[in-house]
Amino acid sequence: MVLGVGVLVPLSCGGPATSYSPRAPSSLRAADAHATWTSARQVLETRCVVCHGCYDAPCQLKLGTYEGIDRGASEAVVYDGTRLTATAPTRLDVDAHDALGWRYKGFHPVLPEGKQTEPAQSVLVRMLDLKRAHPVLAAADIASGYTLELNRKQTCTDAAHFDEYAKTHPNWGMPYALPGLDAKAEHALTSWVDAGSPHDEPAPLSHAVEASITSWEQFLNAPALKSQLAARYIFEHLFLASIYFTGLGNAEDQLFFRLVRSTTLMGPAEEIATRRPFDDPKVSRVYYRFVQRLERPLDKTHMPYPLSPARLQTMHALFIEPKYPVDKLPGYDPQVSANPFRAFQAIPAESRYRFMLDEAEFTLMGFIKGPVCRGQIALDVIEDRFWITFANPSVPWMREETEFLAGEKQDLDLPAESGSNAGPSPLWLRYGKVHERYVDKKNEFMTRAFAAQPGTPQGPALDTIWNGDGKNTNAALTVFRHKDSATVVKGFVGGPPKTAWVIDYPLLERIHYLLVAGFDVFGNVGHQLSTRLYMDFLRMEGEANFLMLLPTSRRQALVESWYRGTHGGAKARVNHVLTSFAGESPIHYRTPTPEQELFALLGEHVHAVAAEQFDLARVEDRSVRASLERLAGVRGPAASWLPELSFVTVLPHVHFTIARESAHSNVMYLLNEDARRVKEEDQLSVMPGFLGAYPNALFQLNPTELDAFVDEITRLSSDASYHALRGRFGVLRSSADFWTLSDRIQEDHHKAVPIAGGLFDYNRLEAY
Repeated sequence: MVLGVGVLVPLSCGGPATSYSPRAPSSLRAADAHATWTSARQVLETRCVVCHGCYDAPCQLKLGTYEGIDRGASEAVVYDGTRLTATAPTRLDVDAHDALGWRYKGFHPVLPEGKQTEPAQSVLVRMLDLKRAHPVLAAADIASGYTLELNRKQTCTDAAHFDEYAKTHPNWGMPYALPGLDAKAEHALTSWVDAGSPHDEPAPLSHAVEASITSWEQFLNAPALKSQLAARYIFEHLFLASIYFTGLGNAEDQLFFRLVRSTTLMGPAEEIATRRPFDDPKVSRVYYRFVQRLERPLDKTHMPYPLSPARLQTMHALFIEPKYPVDKLPGYDPQVSANPFRAFQAIPAESRYRFMLDEAEFTLMGFIKGPVCRGQIALDVIEDRFWITFANPSVPWMREETEFLAGEKQDLDLPAESGSNAGPSPLWLRYGKVHERYVDKKNEFMTRAFAAQPGTPQGPALDTIWNGDGKNTNAALTVFRHKDSATVVKGFVGGPPKTAWVIDYPLLERIHYLLVAGFDVFGNVGHQLSTRLYMDFLRMEGEANFLMLLPTSRRQALVESWYRGTHGGAKARVNHVLTSFAGESPIHYRTPTPEQELFALLGEHVHAVAAEQFDLARVEDRSVRASLERLAGVRGPAASWLPELSFVTVLPHVHFTIARESAHSNVMYLLNEDARRVKEEDQLSVMPGFLGAYPNALFQLNPTELDAFVDEITRLSSDASYHALRGRFGVLRSSADFWTLSDRIQEDHHKAVPIAGGLFDYNRLEAY
């Protein structure tokens, strides 16, 4: 349920928004209280969290847990690309821990509290009443009656101002711009509020889970300096993970945990709240503890990471068994802590790299998912679809990279060193020059490395690409960009893309410390712009590593096609970064388009481990597969009329995803993206199942209608033709069967991927 958008209603800040008095505990018997909360929670998860789950939940109202409901709502905006100074973080379960703490941070209640003690006076109940009085009609013009833009002003009304809200926006009850709840669901919520909003405490953990936690905490909190350094490195890479313990039975596998820094070794964890995981904890010793995640996962932020006894042995082998001295732990000065090449210089680069590669999809998820629910400032720097492979950690010169990085760490400074109140321009100029210097030195290093191998030509061959050691499915990844969000999945999805990245250790580490560990969504405009501009360098590095595998005679032509419309200093920098390596790959090519041959060779190289869950070949029904293959062949203007991401259900339970790949002349510049669109080159990727977290459109059809559906898409030529498609096959925001389809989608997704799947978010659903 979306609690309000439109005209901002100012509320007091710097102290409690209302007089605070705790609610009286529920008088229900324990069994009745449990049943009441269970029924209410089911409704909250299926009807409310789908809009109120991420950082960009309207009014910061997160309804996935009782703690989020109890926190309430705030008019303060998390995503603000114009603020001049960083704002105070408001992370649920981190920056305050009870209702009183949140009232002092400007959050107002949505449950009965203070002067509004009657359930019927609560914002939550009154929003339901307003929707019942003014339901969304099947023929409603959602586009004209509601504001749905992501950057809209928000109306975060409290109980005292609700009458004014209802008078001004009578149609803006909850769920916002969606059909209302049926009588049973509404009764479940109102009965829960009437009963005093009871909720369950977390169930005790099983002995198996407790034993797993104990073994891992013992490893992470061992006293030796080498162990402390390793634990710090592991934490700074897993702090966003939804950690689960494997091999404990299905019920146990559904429990997820956060890894936190705590002041306590035993007993309840006392989390140390800092903006970034590498900020000074201001204690002499931190302890790493596991804290249970209580919310049902949201697909956008869910980043599962498995821990097992085998992985514990792997961690020990990577970080403890190698012989390297740790005489002193690194400090927390930003120039050290924000730069992993300084802070973790003692740990061999191969160990760090293999740790990140072991779950490379998760590592890349950090900047794809993470807290960046609105990531356009970071994501408009990447193509709409590209493939990723990784440099082989077993190449002979990998061990030399530790020494190389130790010498170049001053050229690998990252924006987070300047904190959350950075000024963009000077940093951009400085980082640009430093990056060019690093590229030149890296090219010299690579040239020496290849020359040092007897009989090896002066460039990389296919064996420099990681094949997953023949067993790891993280060796091949595909990234999709959906304007201001993105998706990373295992496998090479779709046909050969426009570009590809080859990621080596220095690049992978900087991606993490730039966009995950070092990025602050509460930072100022300078910090956000510096992050976006720096990402240009990292994209070009990944592409340059791919170009190294191609003939030198072909590299410049590809760069020209990838970066059409660049000019001046930007063009010079692109050319320098992408074409300055002079080594010739020994791969023998036979055609004028060796990049197409290389895509095929990479596919063969990782074939044994490449995931195939999104391959159309998996569709068993041949007629359905033929229709989807025809749909995947749509190119040009017809493709451009579809939204970024569409979920299609062929009744009763066949689902597939259509992703529009928006072509651009280049992705070099921060502004005027629409001016760089090349709609004639748009295309579609079609995948079985669900890909992405934010569907823009939902379609539902009978099996006999699939060919007609594809036919209409191939003929799209105008806004009117797209509206006709939606009118015939779409399940719109105002459709009476919207929630029926939503339940089918969410349930089938959970059944298909019970660990990795989360609830989809409807904040990006189009108006019609």
